[in-house]
Amino acid sequence: MGRRKITNTSVELTELGFGASGIGNLYRVTSARDAEAAVETAWEAGIRSFDTAPHYGLGLSEQRLGAALRGRPREAYVVSSKVGRLLVPNERPRGVDDEGFVVRDDLRRQWDFSRDGVLRSIEGTLERMGLDRLDVVYLHDPDDHWRQAAEEAMPALADLRDQGVIGAIGAGMNQTAMLARFLRETAADIVMLAGRYTLLDQSALDDVLPAAQETGKNVVAVGVFNSGLLSLDRPAEGMKYDYEDAPPDLVARALAIAEICEAHGTTLPAAAIAFPHTHRTIINVTLGMRNPEQVGRNVELHHQHIPEDVWDDLRAQGLIRAGVPAANTQERGSRCL
Repeated sequence: MGRRKITNTSVELTELGFGASGIGNLYRVTSARDAEAAVETAWEAGIRSFDTAPHYGLGLSEQRLGAALRGRPREAYVVSSKVGRLLVPNERPRGVDDEGFVVRDDLRRQWDFSRDGVLRSIEGTLERMGLDRLDVVYLHDPDDHWRQAAEEAMPALADLRDQGVIGAIGAGMNQTAMLARFLRETAADIVMLAGRYTLLDQSALDDVLPAAQETGKNVVAVGVFNSGLLSLDRPAEGMKYDYEDAPPDLVARALAIAEICEAHGTTLPAAAIAFPHTHRTIINVTLGMRNPEQVGRNVELHHQHIPEDVWDDLRAQGLIRAGVPAANTQERGSRCL
């Protein structure tokens, strides 16, 4: 498993990361046994980057990930978590969380990008995970909170980074424009880009990726399957795109991409995982994984050879944007443009 360092930090990420939202019971229950086995399988495959958040299962993801990593050498792995959704007691529980996680709602999320909120959130994460430090901390979806996130939360994280409490800091969002601002206007080292540099959406080329390149900072890509439409060899009607039913034109486009992949002896999901790595600023692709079978499949897809002709043909047919900056070919080999 290749590794890439976050610029100007000591934090090194494996090129494939373990996204822990699934083990927080995203959309459906994942057993504690499957969660532990998923982390074990990822470890055996060489994955050493693990991403979680208080939002995921109202802390369940952090608890399970921390338990699964317990006993392993702390210097051998990287954990990232997030701030901005502070977990507080729920005065009006209804029984089950209403934000996509199948967990009890004894706690609720409270938006808080204040300095105090950041410190309280990190303290809670460390307690739930049984850790004494975090390697990377992101501001989580600060779309409606730019001023407080940029003027209070990010400086608070920068102070913790400068004290050596955190290794690197950044922000994670589904949009690109504000991520570009975080890279250009704040102390962020890295951003987590969700779904905006994929085989179906290269809008990050308009702002956040140029910002990363200009500032010498880095990007982690998540949501590379665009909610599922790129996750199967042959996409079909009824699949999801950005959390909703995929429109017919996008299904047809995904199918056209799949056919080019097939012609070159590879698959649509393998290309979907490889594609973000074609941009020099993207150093990690993190995928959600909830059981050993998913981990095994994702690792296998990550290691599939993607001929360079795939990207050439996709560009030639107008299925991906032209002018994508090439990665370091000596560094990435056949995965580069």
